[in-house]
Amino acid sequence: MTRPPLILASTSRYRCELLQRLRLPFDVESPAVDEEAAPDETPEKLAWRLALAKARAVAARHPDAVVIGSDQVCDLDGQALGKPGNHAMALLQLRQLSGRAAIFHTAVAVVRTNVGFEQVEMASVRVQFRALSDAEIERYLRLDEPYDCAGSAKCETLGITLMESITSDDPTALIGLPLIRTSRMLRQAGIDPLSP
Repeated sequence: MTRPPLILASTSRYRCELLQRLRLPFDVESPAVDEEAAPDETPEKLAWRLALAKARAVAARHPDAVVIGSDQVCDLDGQALGKPGNHAMALLQLRQLSGRAAIFHTAVAVVRTNVGFEQVEMASVRVQFRALSDAEIERYLRLDEPYDCAGSAKCETLGITLMESITSDDPTALIGLPLIRTSRMLRQAGIDPLSP
């Protein structure tokens, strides 16, 4: 049986690097989805909706493919913290996160239109940040430049030093693509990384 094509509906280099761990051939395509939150939308619902919207957008152009969409939103007491985009916003986010716990909601959707397969799962990660001085935040931002990361900290690099603890059942979720859930849904959609 021929394996269907696999497409990652994302421009994130982090998600691309994570998916490469599964050693599957895949293409990357931008989903071109508006990522603005709807009025009164919780951070968790925002991540869920955007992951599915991204997968659906690319799957509409490639109905025979298995398409992965994902989105991550940092939830600080119900407030959504997205990608800061610049130094000033990252500084503000890390000041807000200093000494507090945040939940990083990472949703992943897998869509295969031609067989009617559509599934979404959520991996939520609790991160306890330690108390941070402005000097530490400034030095971290200059060294790591995490301006394309929700919550302004990269746990896979120097951002780990800003954290006291990480609680998760999927160790890749905080980086941006929960591979335990992704590989499970891929198997259900007809792609098994361990099949010949």
